[in-house]
Amino acid sequence: MLELRDLRKSYGGRDVLRGLSHTFRAGEFVAIMGESGVGKSTLLNLIAGLDRPDSGEIVLDGQSITALDDRAATRLRRARMGFVFQAFHVLPHLTLEQNVALPLLLNRMPTQRAAEMLDAVGLGGRGGDFPSQLSGGELQRVAIARALVHRPALVLADEPTGNLDPETAESILTLLRNELKASHACAVMVTHSHAAAEKADQTIVLTRTGLANACVA
Repeated sequence: MLELRDLRKSYGGRDVLRGLSHTFRAGEFVAIMGESGVGKSTLLNLIAGLDRPDSGEIVLDGQSITALDDRAATRLRRARMGFVFQAFHVLPHLTLEQNVALPLLLNRMPTQRAAEMLDAVGLGGRGGDFPSQLSGGELQRVAIARALVHRPALVLADEPTGNLDPETAESILTLLRNELKASHACAVMVTHSHAAAEKADQTIVLTRTGLANACVA
């Protein structure tokens, strides 16, 4: 489904990722942990096509992401990927339903699923509200609804529970896991939280020499 083939990335002459290879399967929820500075967020940016490796290849469903130009990479992200960020990135001037509907509009798809996804994340009937009316946990639910609304093949999550209390974080991750399983999407989540990683099917530790200590939850 998603293949990393001998990736290398350096900044300022320092290797951040070196010889990194791994295969992620469809329907799999994988947590990536590791010390600060080992390249976890860099890896997500490479997978998303927001940055390019110095060498190696990233392949999504048989298509090489690293071979795409910027315009083609943007189209691929729009159609095949969903993103959940620690800072939410919910647009304040749009209603909740409009925020969730954005991927559908960008992909020229019917927008009724936006209301369905808000209901799925426990915000049914609040589509006309604005982000300023929500708590942090509720905003993260909106972000998850938006990431999954267009049924992406791949979901990338960067510290999605970093700003949440433990109870809210657990409910958010349970929701994310359930939605992923229902749509048979693959998810790669970067986290420092062992509690968050326990919700994944597999936890992988990223070290300065590559991926190590893979374990199944």
